[in-house]
Amino acid sequence: MLFNSFEFMFLFLPLTFAGFFYLGHKGQKQLATLWLVLASFFFYGYWDMRYVPLLFGSICFNYLVGKQLEANNGHKGWLAFGIVINVLLLGYFKYTDFFLSTLNDVTRTNFFDLPHIILPLGISFFTFTQTAYLMDAYRGEAKNQSFATYCEFVTIFPHLIAGPIINHKEMIPQFVADKTFRINYENIALGLMIFTFGLFKKVVIADKLAIYANEAFSHTDSLTCVEAWIGALSYTLQLYFDFSGYSEMAIGLALLFNLKIPVNFNSPYQARSIIDFWRRWHMTLGLWVKNYLYIPMGGNRHGELKKMRNLFVSMLIIGLWHGAGWTFIIWGGLHGLLLMINHAWRRTSITLPKVMNWGITFLCVVICWVFFRAGSLQEALSILNSMTTMQSMFLGDKKNNELLAELFLVIIILTRLPNTLILLRHFQPNNKWILIASIMLLFSLYGVALVGTGEFLYFQF
Repeated sequence: MLFNSFEFMFLFLPLTFAGFFYLGHKGQKQLATLWLVLASFFFYGYWDMRYVPLLFGSICFNYLVGKQLEANNGHKGWLAFGIVINVLLLGYFKYTDFFLSTLNDVTRTNFFDLPHIILPLGISFFTFTQTAYLMDAYRGEAKNQSFATYCEFVTIFPHLIAGPIINHKEMIPQFVADKTFRINYENIALGLMIFTFGLFKKVVIADKLAIYANEAFSHTDSLTCVEAWIGALSYTLQLYFDFSGYSEMAIGLALLFNLKIPVNFNSPYQARSIIDFWRRWHMTLGLWVKNYLYIPMGGNRHGELKKMRNLFVSMLIIGLWHGAGWTFIIWGGLHGLLLMINHAWRRTSITLPKVMNWGITFLCVVICWVFFRAGSLQEALSILNSMTTMQSMFLGDKKNNELLAELFLVIIILTRLPNTLILLRHFQPNNKWILIASIMLLFSLYGVALVGTGEFLYFQF
C-alpha cells in the first residue's frame, strides 16, 4: 500500500487513526498498541501477504536474542549470533542473484542458475533497525517494555517500508507514554501539513521529473549533451523530491499518532562539501553507519590512514546496502573516495569561494547519481561521455534547452529555500496555511487521479 494511494489516504489511515485513539480514550493502551501493530502488518501484507511471516519471524528472532542481550550485557556470543542471522537473511534475499551472476561472469560459464528471488519490501530497513537494537542491547542502552511494543517499534507503518531508520531507545518511551494515546490537535494539524508537503513533492514534482529521467536512462547510447544533462539532473532532483517527500509523509503520519521520528533530509543540495552532503542526505542511514559500523571499526581513533580506510569501507557498504549491483558499489566507492579527498583537503589551509565549494560538490553528487541510476556500468559511462561531448551540445532543440534551463532554475531555488520542516517550524493552523495546504492537496490528488500512484524509488532498496 502506498502513502499516495486513495485507499491509504481515505480508508486505511482514517480507520487506523480512529481505532487507535478510541481504544486509547477507553484506557486500553495495550489494545491500542496491538491495533496499531495489526494495522501495520496489514499495511505491509497489502503488497504481498507471503512475506508477513518473514517479517514476523525476523521480529520474534531479534526480540528473543535482544532479551538475552538485555539480561547478559556484553555477551558477544548472542550479539554475533543475532548479527550473523540478520546478515544471512538480508544476504539471501538481496544478494544471492548478484553473487551467483558474478561467479558466472568470473568463470565465464552459466554453471549457476539464478533463482531470481523477489526482494521483500523494507527488508533492508527492518534488518538495520533491529541490528541496531541488538547492538544497543549489547551495550546496555536498550530495554524492551513488551513484545507488543517491540513489534510496534519494528512495524510502525510510517517508517516500515522505506525509513527513516528509527532508534529503539528513542522510540520505545514514546510508544508507552500516556500522552501518545490521547488526541493532540496541534500534532494532527502539523502532521497533516507535513504529510501534504511530502505528497506534493512526490506526486507533483518527483513523478513529473521521472518522465525525463526514465527517457534519458532508457536511451543511453543515443543522447546528445543536453539530453544527457537533462537525464542526470532530472534524476538528481527526482530522487531528492521522491525520497524526501516520502520521509516527510512518514514524519507527518507518525505525528498524527503523537510519535516523533527523526528527520531524514536537511537541504542536501545546499551542501558545500561531500562531508556536509552526507550530514544532510539520508541522515538516519548516515547516523546508523557512523554509530554501528564506522565507530566500531575504529572511526578516527587510530590515525589518519585507518580513518580513511574506515570511511571508504563504510561507503562501500552503504553502496552495497542500496542495491546488489556493481553500479551501487561504484557509487559508494566514489563517495568514499570523495570523502577521503574532502578530509585531506581540510588539513590544508586552502579556502575556496562558497559558490565554488557548492558547485564542485553538486557536480560530484550528480556524477555519482549517474552510476546509482544506470542499469549497468556501460550505461553510466555512456551518459557521462554524452555529458562531456561538447560538440553535441548545440544539437539540442529549443524544447530541450528550455527544459535544461528550468532544471537549473529548480536547483537554484533549492539552494535558497529552507527545507520543509524548517519552513513549518513556526506553523500555525490559520487561514493562510489552510489555503496553502488545500491547494497543494488538490494538485496532488488530481495528479494521483490522472496518472495513478507512482511507486517510491526507495522501495527497491
